[in-house]
Amino acid sequence: MNLSRREFLQMLAAASAAGINLETAQAGTGNQTVASTVKVNRASGNMYEVPKFGNVHILHYTDIHAQLEPVYFREPSINLGIGSMKGNPPHLVGEAFLKYFGLKPNTPEAHAFTCINYVEAAKKYGKVGGYAHLLTLVKHMKAQRPGALVLDGGDNWQGTGLALWTNAQCQIDAQKLFGLDAFTSHWEATYGKDRMMDGIKQLEAAGNMTFVAQNIRSEDFEERVFKPYIIREQNGVKVAIVGQAFPYTPIANPRWMVEGWTFGINPEDMQDVVNKARKEGAECVVVLSHNGMDVDLKLASQVSGIDAIMGGHTHDAVPHPTIVKNPGGKTIVTNAGSNSKFLGVLDMDFKNGKLQDFKYHLLPVFADFIEPDKEMAALIEKMTNQDVTFQGKTFNAKKRLDEVVATNEGLLYRRGNFTGSWDQLICQAIIDANDCEISFSPGVRWGTSLIPGEPIKYGDLMTEVGLTYPNVTVNEFTGEQIKGILEDVCDNIFNKDPYYQQGGDMVRVGGMTYACAPNEVKGKRISEMALGGKPLDPNKKYKVAGWASVQKPGEIPGDTGKMIWDQVETWLRDKKHIKPVKINEPRLIGVKGNPGLTNC
Repeated sequence: MNLSRREFLQMLAAASAAGINLETAQAGTGNQTVASTVKVNRASGNMYEVPKFGNVHILHYTDIHAQLEPVYFREPSINLGIGSMKGNPPHLVGEAFLKYFGLKPNTPEAHAFTCINYVEAAKKYGKVGGYAHLLTLVKHMKAQRPGALVLDGGDNWQGTGLALWTNAQCQIDAQKLFGLDAFTSHWEATYGKDRMMDGIKQLEAAGNMTFVAQNIRSEDFEERVFKPYIIREQNGVKVAIVGQAFPYTPIANPRWMVEGWTFGINPEDMQDVVNKARKEGAECVVVLSHNGMDVDLKLASQVSGIDAIMGGHTHDAVPHPTIVKNPGGKTIVTNAGSNSKFLGVLDMDFKNGKLQDFKYHLLPVFADFIEPDKEMAALIEKMTNQDVTFQGKTFNAKKRLDEVVATNEGLLYRRGNFTGSWDQLICQAIIDANDCEISFSPGVRWGTSLIPGEPIKYGDLMTEVGLTYPNVTVNEFTGEQIKGILEDVCDNIFNKDPYYQQGGDMVRVGGMTYACAPNEVKGKRISEMALGGKPLDPNKKYKVAGWASVQKPGEIPGDTGKMIWDQVETWLRDKKHIKPVKINEPRLIGVKGNPGLTNC
């Protein structure tokens, strides 16, 4: 980066005002003190200094999952690509990821983007994210890029105890302060469409944002429920932001919560919206998507006129975009991770209504490298310290979140195609609590990590189970039915057509073992199912515990009336101390050498 002395001094002044400690992030300086009050780290040269480029600037984050405070979050060791997706982003992990994207090992970036030496690196570099820290970085980038548009890719309102207890109000208030331009959705809908509409009205009335979703329509008249796009002028260029909400919301989540709405991928509708935006004068078209990256890549190949897709849902942190060819030209496809851990910065240069060039950076948000925004930090502190009433009980949120329910000596994490140590604890807890042989836990991608030696607090538990349909179920299934359940979920993940994927991970399994052949066709992926070393009998019934049924309350098969957080809390308190967890991953068949698989 070539800067005059005047430009360099201006950069330092702006960074200082934004709370970013640049003195600790200069190239070639080795060990640096990251801030006066934190430990020594090895900060990469100029990590947060991204020179302004072009005349259209997009700042994008996604899948916050209500994580207002800094967290630990381990990236997956299994993210398999199948068919044409094998070996391509986002299906790369570990060393293969570093090699593909040209990242150096043993650096902050290597830690942010991979699971390599996770515990050691987490202790060295500290926690990531934090909404106040993210806002500091956004303000810093906006100071260098006047008029930059700030986009939230959805999944902001759900994922913590505080979000659940306040009916998402803590997130809505934080978004009001953040200063967004556009926002789309997924888990927001799991508060029910009335609450979702109310939250959107609050935000739009505050003048901070517009909710965009071209693919949400009413079932009766097939009219769009929300604005499909907005157009903003930036440095003389008209920019359209088109929204794409999670297309499988009524399938992956309870349909009754969004009754009367339809969703879907709808590439034909997307093309129509893009054409309309162009006719209105949009020179640049950006899609704010919650499809998942594989779906976005296919959509980009089919729809012309999209300059960039800022993607989310699958929590994939991808440092460099994929450029997709289509009949009308090329489209930039990105995905910006999760948990306020990353900020995507897309700079585009437009001349005569055409994209000439672009630069993209996905910046890890290291809490120890960035001072939190004071106003946002104060709001978070106020919201966390409030008294809340939930399920008929009133209590102080912070005191409840900080309660230690067990000590811990292992790495607890969730993210990965098949299971995680947090999932195994949940699966075992509901087996024991309900006297069952087998358990299923949903393969959701939200939920943070916990490093060895950190106590398990109630707030940590709620980041794994805090959702609005928490009822625990107990049912009897035959071995044949269990295989059918596993086959169905597996096809949602490993179908070779991205449009038939729902973007989650495999249902987590407790008690039984099995083998999985991801490259096979539906009905032939699951085998070797066994319980206690004995094969499951296709005709025998087994007692199975689960939770998070998408059925309407009162119609949930096997509903015990018990809440998942109560059963897991009781189990953890009884155990008192959690030793390293044995991971119940299936035996994988036919994936040797796949760069989406590593041993971290």
